[in-house]
Amino acid sequence: MNDLCVDLGYKSLNKFGEQLCGDMIQVVKDDDTTILVLADGLGSGVKANILSTLTSKIISTMIAAHMGIEECVNTIMSTLPVCKVRGIAYSTFTIIKITNNTYAEIIQYDNPLVILLRNGKKYDYPTQTKIISGKKIVESKIRLNCDDVFVVMSDGAIYAGVGQTLNYGWQRENIIEFIESHYDKSLSANALTSLLIDTCNNLYANMPGDDTTIAAIKIRKRQVVNLMFGPPQNPEDVHNMMSLFFAKQGRHIVCGGTTSTLAAKFLGKELETTIDYIDPRIPPIARIEGVDLVTEGVLTISRVLEYAKDYIGKNILYNEWHSKNDGASIIARMLFEEATDINFYVGKAINPAHQNPNLPIGFNIKMQLVEELSKILKQMGKTINLSYF
Repeated sequence: MNDLCVDLGYKSLNKFGEQLCGDMIQVVKDDDTTILVLADGLGSGVKANILSTLTSKIISTMIAAHMGIEECVNTIMSTLPVCKVRGIAYSTFTIIKITNNTYAEIIQYDNPLVILLRNGKKYDYPTQTKIISGKKIVESKIRLNCDDVFVVMSDGAIYAGVGQTLNYGWQRENIIEFIESHYDKSLSANALTSLLIDTCNNLYANMPGDDTTIAAIKIRKRQVVNLMFGPPQNPEDVHNMMSLFFAKQGRHIVCGGTTSTLAAKFLGKELETTIDYIDPRIPPIARIEGVDLVTEGVLTISRVLEYAKDYIGKNILYNEWHSKNDGASIIARMLFEEATDINFYVGKAINPAHQNPNLPIGFNIKMQLVEELSKILKQMGKTINLSYF
């Protein structure tokens, strides 16, 4: 396994007043390939949603089954219903297929051209135009570098602000300038996507005139974060749990009072506690030499879970955890933005303080928190490993 991986983020705005989005993204991953398809259905609402769902589903399935692009395009053209008024079977699409995190194939039909950033600047990649089933298809093949970023969009992005805040919309050149000026190597694909979609929404004065979708793909180095939460059920397993945890490469977070005492003892180091409450709702962090972060357990992880749910939803709390230095905010940054691979080491010992008399005996709040958090981190595209002790 090479030490590069694909970091992926995407977000959509529905056309103002529409319940459904006419743009659709499908992502298919296997061991060495990542395929992203963005389809934009003709018009908006239910019909556009059906067209784009069909298109993205058919293309991603066929490409994943190693079928040629001509076959995919022919299938789409013959499958999609034809618009009676305009006489066209219509959904535009962009396909990016990344192999071994080092090689990309891009196939574009009628969507704004994909932007590639290399070293934070626009990179003009080679393109070749083909006619398939009477449609002009643009193809590209590119060798990738670490930190390359692809930005994929539906045409709602380039029409943002037409006749409202801008005369001609937010042209591709303007979008490139915007990304270059806001580029920061540490920005995750998700953060870049949010930045762009929020800007589109502002240009539309919060009333998008068209379905708008942005996706970002970043080629980045794998970064492992290990998080230990709670002591093991059987005290005899402490040594084993600690040995496995500290032997793992990457960064180490220890959560919980008892757990950090055990970790300090295992490492033969002092546990230094502080009483600095940065956020009155989150207990202060502690320090152990050799550990990247030491925090309280349940309250801190509950807050991280709250941030995670918001991050894949409305992303309203981004500025809160992005800038603060309490335990929950630091964990959120490490897990959501830095980590590509996360290993959880969860102790099943039951803390009598967390027992709710209305819950079945042995019900463990820690397990529930970690399982819910893992599920959301997987949705963010992280590779998750759970070990229970």
